[in-house]
Amino acid sequence: MSGSIPALLRERATATPYTEAFRHPDGTGWSSLSWSAVQERVRRLALGLAGLGAGPGTTVAILSGTRVEWILADLAVLATGAATTTVYPSNTAEECAYIISDSGAALVVAENAAQVAKLRGVRESIPAVRRVIVLDGEADGDWVLPWPELAATPDDPAAYDAMVDRIGPADLATLIYTSGTTGRPKGVELTHGNWLYAARAAREIALLAPDDLHFLWLPMSHSFGKLLEVVVIETGTPTAIDGRIDRIAANLAELRPTVMAAAPRIFEKIHNTVVATVRREGGLKPRIFRWAREVGVRMSRARQAGVTPSPWLRARYALADRLVFAKLRARFGGRIRYFISGSAPLSPEMAEFFDAAGMTILEGYGLTESSAGSFVNRPGQVRFGTVGPPMPGTLVRIADDGEILIGGPGVMRGYHGLPEETAAALHDGWLRTGDIGELDEAGRLRITDRKKELIKTSGGKYVAPQHIEGRIKAACPYLSHVVVHGDRRNFCTALVTLDPDVVLPWARAEGLPAEPSDLPELARHPRLRQVVREAVDAVNATLASYETVKDFAILPADFSVETGELTASLKIRRKEVEARNREVLDSFYAGSIGSA
Repeated sequence: MSGSIPALLRERATATPYTEAFRHPDGTGWSSLSWSAVQERVRRLALGLAGLGAGPGTTVAILSGTRVEWILADLAVLATGAATTTVYPSNTAEECAYIISDSGAALVVAENAAQVAKLRGVRESIPAVRRVIVLDGEADGDWVLPWPELAATPDDPAAYDAMVDRIGPADLATLIYTSGTTGRPKGVELTHGNWLYAARAAREIALLAPDDLHFLWLPMSHSFGKLLEVVVIETGTPTAIDGRIDRIAANLAELRPTVMAAAPRIFEKIHNTVVATVRREGGLKPRIFRWAREVGVRMSRARQAGVTPSPWLRARYALADRLVFAKLRARFGGRIRYFISGSAPLSPEMAEFFDAAGMTILEGYGLTESSAGSFVNRPGQVRFGTVGPPMPGTLVRIADDGEILIGGPGVMRGYHGLPEETAAALHDGWLRTGDIGELDEAGRLRITDRKKELIKTSGGKYVAPQHIEGRIKAACPYLSHVVVHGDRRNFCTALVTLDPDVVLPWARAEGLPAEPSDLPELARHPRLRQVVREAVDAVNATLASYETVKDFAILPADFSVETGELTASLKIRRKEVEARNREVLDSFYAGSIGSA
């Protein structure tokens, strides 16, 4: 059994040399690489990197969007015995400099001239970087080396094998810097053994199969994307790679994949676009859609409960499928076996909608510190509202205060250069996740909220904001983000932002201001506020009184990574959002008693 990721790749290339490994955009079409071709390219790149100084005890940073070259570069770095430091291409120059400097990277693989320019602007802050290899760009002095030159390194299989044979499971493979919603990013040290365990656990539960076509667009700088890279080598699953978010829908229709992983925001966007389109078309379509959804949800809940649906329900569902759901599946190629969701909570309403349409979402859960995949719902055994049972070999405990503790071979080695933080996170061998949850009778984990994000009202009641936020987004298709506020206040309120792709077509149909520049005016419009109010009221009707959102504000602009309200992995920086909108939030409580 292989003891490193490069050894796993070598085994895969030997076992299935001529089957498809990766498919990638090539001009207006797609090109494929077999496993033997991947191995040859990785071998040449690794030898080239070794010639530049990569090897055991060193790190190489990759600053690029998701593309096949990212994976080839990563595998080549690992084959030298070095570790890969992942950097989001959306990071600012200063953030890149911090990660590159903190990780000690001596080489950087950069995507294009724009990323190289970013590095040049902070070159004094990264003096250890000897060379930058640019994927799309030209040589520039003695600092920037074009990718084709590295890829043209003379082949030497014996030297390559000698490098790979020296790598063991305990060796460092990856430094992934956490997104830092609450402070400075920390470098999570993950070993070859961590990733190999996670990949083998995924294979054991048949998460991906050799006859699947897997579509990978996730950021490779995130642990979720990195995990899938290793899983597809383990399982031999052909994978189409294209990180362009604006191409997801078109790629689904063109590639017709069977499996795709995504964060909940993507599923929310798909759902909201479908719902808004049906509403806008009017006539009988909204009524037919609502009826089909109700029938589909009843069928979904019967499946979850293991109950055989009645002949009458089956007949109604067959009609709903013909009228609505089959057309929806066709938009995604018509072959989806299931989606996989991770990185953030998926609302049960969203999960039931996709399941009703015949495209089940398997929600999972894990942290960067646990190699991304610790729990996942199994195909055919889904319980929405949970993240499923532990992966084989993963251990779980629920602490007295409800915190989820994870043990097993997926848990990180530690935080890079931070022994005190490592000791605080790894308590008696258990990873303290910072999440609150509970196990059901079948051992499935239900996440109730982030320990640090629980709201405690001035009345002493605890509120889980993410649960409410997901419900509101599911009820109103025009919203992009919802932030529920109320810590040390006497009631809860919310800040919401609009999704331009969905709300502007609705506004146009309603005769309201409908240009992107009109969003601030649209956010103030009474008609839109009424629509959002109806959704909030519908959700409030299902909540305990202390959880209900008493008031809300529609902000004039959406949150973004560039403006600082979102992390690079698109998680909300709550403290930043609340600080920037303090005046709006305070206005909700003006004159109320116990509002702080």
